[in-house]
Amino acid sequence: MTILIALLALGGLTLLLALMLITANKKLYVYEDPRIDEVEGMLPHANCGACGYPGCRPFAEGLVKGETLPGKCTVSSKEGVNAIASYLGVDAGSGEKRVARLACAGGSNVAIVRAQYGGLESCRAASLVSGGGKGCSWGCLGYGDCEAVCDFDAIGMNAFGLPVVDEDKCTACGDCVEVCPKDLFSLEPVSHRLWVACKSLDAGDAVLAECAVGCTACGKCAMDAKGGFITMKDNLPVIDYSGDHQTQVPIQRCPTGAIIWLDENLGPVKGAESKKIIRQGKLKMGES
Repeated sequence: MTILIALLALGGLTLLLALMLITANKKLYVYEDPRIDEVEGMLPHANCGACGYPGCRPFAEGLVKGETLPGKCTVSSKEGVNAIASYLGVDAGSGEKRVARLACAGGSNVAIVRAQYGGLESCRAASLVSGGGKGCSWGCLGYGDCEAVCDFDAIGMNAFGLPVVDEDKCTACGDCVEVCPKDLFSLEPVSHRLWVACKSLDAGDAVLAECAVGCTACGKCAMDAKGGFITMKDNLPVIDYSGDHQTQVPIQRCPTGAIIWLDENLGPVKGAESKKIIRQGKLKMGES
């Protein structure tokens, strides 16, 4: 009899719990549009955040809800964007691709090293030891933290210890922006071809004493920018990209090549009057 009572009690409890679960499932059930899974499957799964959403799943949810358009995913191919637009029956829309840009051109062949750093080969670590030893305290340290953190193989280090961004592979995830201790990276629309490759706040000979390609604050680029879309602030040119910036005129008289044109095929292009850099070797400590 005792066993029977125990079995009945256990069975009753099990039934009660099952009924509670069924009731809770009905009351708390949240409907999810099955199209979200379909759209997510059509996305590149980069989870880079370039669309403004924290990942592909939230972006898919936003697409299905009509909060955004497929073209905002600048990592997808044109065919991929059109496929999503066709599936949802919406306009593809557009979103300009953004890429990481580096505000420094001071590689090991043009920038002076004032002290030898011998610790962990990391920009973050080196920056904690008197700024890393580089004469220009704003310049790239060249240990490749940005390359290491990039999950898309979009950054490589050149022969002079400077990061080079592959525009086709870059997803504008922002990891390089966060990891750089000198704040040299920023995410820019790919159409921003006119670029200031320097962040030094010094001017004149003080700049050239540390780096042959630094901005000397001469202001020639600002003078030549039709419509005044370049202004000087803190000894650096500031480009107003809402102006008519699709021109190489402002780079032509730059004496050092601190302001450049980032050609899609040729890479960094300097102006006609910029000093030509012929040194191919690394500067030794104390050498100018």
